[in-house]
Amino acid sequence: MANTKSAKKATRVIARRTAVNKSRRTGMRTTWRAVEDAIAAGDEKKAKEALKAAESKTMKAAGKGVVHKNLASRKVSRLSKRVAALSAKK
Repeated sequence: MANTKSAKKATRVIARRTAVNKSRRTGMRTTWRAVEDAIAAGDEKKAKEALKAAESKTMKAAGKGVVHKNLASRKVSRLSKRVAALSAKK
């Protein structure tokens, strides 16, 4: 339990930041799912649009420290590769 005034404030700040980060992480994962769904449906146009949104959201989250930059780059790279393979099939 926090005893000092500064420690009590720190716990409030941590709770606030956690809520913000959770929201960012959830939004990021939602965009990943949108890309996955478009790939599964075989919709190349929708997949490219979803990938663009996912890349933006993912890199922004990495910049804010929500996820590690290497995780963000790896995820975007793998999604890009799958979307490119989708267009190569045609």
